[in-house]
Amino acid sequence: MGYSIGQVAEIVGLTTYTLRYYEKEGLLPQIKRNENGIRVFSEDDIFWIDLVRCLRDTEMQISDIKYIINLSHKGEHTIPERKEILQEHRKKIVMKINELQKYIGKIDKKLEWYERRLLTYKNL
Repeated sequence: MGYSIGQVAEIVGLTTYTLRYYEKEGLLPQIKRNENGIRVFSEDDIFWIDLVRCLRDTEMQISDIKYIINLSHKGEHTIPERKEILQEHRKKIVMKINELQKYIGKIDKKLEWYERRLLTYKNL
């Protein structure tokens, strides 16, 4: 089944502008077009778009995403390199999550302090 750019935008939660931008940047190089030149997306395209969005949302650079996509088109012999890139990216995400959890702890402590101060203020 083929999907229009509008349908895909709704499915993946991106704008049509973003999808066109991703295609222009080479992040979606396999998008087919019908006889009228209109993009026709496949289920596989939607999978790739979801992956690209995941990587962008986790702060991977477009150039790195493009590199992974280019490697994937070269064949299965590039799987070890692609796996290594994603493992390194995952490590960065985990480190960021840990950092954010520490920040949440600090914010929670400040909120607790405010709450105690408000209770003291109300009891005056």
